[in-house]
Amino acid sequence: MHTNRSILRKISLAAGALALLTACGNADGTADPTAGHQGMSPSASTKPSAAVNDADVMFAQMMIPHHEQAVEMAGLAATRAADPEIKELAQKIKAAQDPEIETMKSWLAAWGKPAPSGGMHHEMPGIMSADDMKKLAAAKGAAFDRQFAELMIAHHEGAIEMARTEQAQGADPAAKELAKAVESAQQAEIAQMRKLLERL
Repeated sequence: MHTNRSILRKISLAAGALALLTACGNADGTADPTAGHQGMSPSASTKPSAAVNDADVMFAQMMIPHHEQAVEMAGLAATRAADPEIKELAQKIKAAQDPEIETMKSWLAAWGKPAPSGGMHHEMPGIMSADDMKKLAAAKGAAFDRQFAELMIAHHEGAIEMARTEQAQGADPAAKELAKAVESAQQAEIAQMRKLLERL
């Protein structure tokens, strides 16, 4: 009788621990990958959906290095840009895309899929070549400002193409919502950079 009571007590404790884990994160005990992400709306899915397909995985695996390159480009502006609006735009790009990178890495971990490795995937739309990056890093002042805007427009256009593919072919609601947010934000930034180029 004592043994049965002990077993029941252990089961009860385990159930309580599971309930606590579920309250603090996802049912599997992982952290909520969309928590605190400023680009996501409150209505976004708060846990990885059971309906995750290959398009969702490819979107995250390709968009992570794509965003990482944009952040790298934006980082150059702090010491090389002359135009205040270019500097401000670069800071905005970095502030938006850094959290998105972390969100997508969290999704891949939750989906049990590998994070991208081995540098840039040059078949990705809008990705800069190593030569483009070297030229941008070597430029300063007005020359940097113009190159930055031209390269970032092409880079953003590539990201928009990838985001549209995810919206059309993806299954995970949170991934599709992030893709929609990327498309909207980067279209606005392209319009801003085109205006900038008219006066640079």
